[in-house]
Amino acid sequence: MGVKNYTMVSEFILLGLTDRLDLQVPLFVLFLVIYVLTLTGNMGMIVLIRISPQLHTPMYFFLSNLSLVDLCYSSIFAPRLLMNLAQSKTISYAGCITQHCFFVVFVTTEGFLLAAMAYDRYVAICNPLLYTAIMTKNVCIHLLGGSYLGGLLNSFTHTSGLLILSFCVPNTVNHFFCDTPAMLQVACSDIHINELLLVIFSGVIALSTFLIIIISYLCILTTILKIHSSESRYKAFSTCASHLTAVTLFYGPVSLSHLQPGSMYSQEQEKISAVIYTLVVPMLNPLIYSLRNKEVKDALKKVISC
Repeated sequence: MGVKNYTMVSEFILLGLTDRLDLQVPLFVLFLVIYVLTLTGNMGMIVLIRISPQLHTPMYFFLSNLSLVDLCYSSIFAPRLLMNLAQSKTISYAGCITQHCFFVVFVTTEGFLLAAMAYDRYVAICNPLLYTAIMTKNVCIHLLGGSYLGGLLNSFTHTSGLLILSFCVPNTVNHFFCDTPAMLQVACSDIHINELLLVIFSGVIALSTFLIIIISYLCILTTILKIHSSESRYKAFSTCASHLTAVTLFYGPVSLSHLQPGSMYSQEQEKISAVIYTLVVPMLNPLIYSLRNKEVKDALKKVISC
């Protein structure tokens, strides 16, 4: 590592995705289109679920909140990335910490929401007769509140860890937003505690939510294989396909980004993974749940016909 100048900084320089000038305009247009589609798709999903009585079920309650989370946390990154591509690369210390704080809140909340949706599918398929008795309104609200609480606690832990660090010249962050591993790379004080917190908290949360999803779907698979009717079996599979796709798209890149120790940290890999889970996944989720879900398509047709 090069020698760092121990002069405290008040702002950071985000290097962005690439320093190639010939790619700035095409990338700007691409990410602007992605962001507009994200806003349109997720707002449309929220409104559709809100105004369609047939979608007032626990599954769509969680889906509308997933769309809200996608809407919020994509809005943390897309405007900053577009500014970066327009050659506005500086961000204040306070702005960087704030962006990091909200990023961790929403990305953690999304993981918990996906686990809650997996549990909802488990109850619906494995205990259909008790579904309405188990997945009551209060249970759904408590699961939603727990998801946001988990996001807030995880964010408080990592953001507090960053606040006690000293950041010195050179103040260049090799990323397009203030992510934890990238920020640790430019700190000029000891970061071992921060790396430990990153592995423990992010690792435990990611593994616990992923285990809930895996166990739920193992039980679902066992139940589906016992169904004799091929039509009923296909219907059960189709209700889970959208959620499984969303889980795969989310957990894959997030795991690559945040479950690697500092000694193995790859900034280029982190950038690619971050683009997928911060910008591409929030755009795709409404499409996944609308194109592969008959109830959503029927509700949309009804709204359009009205």
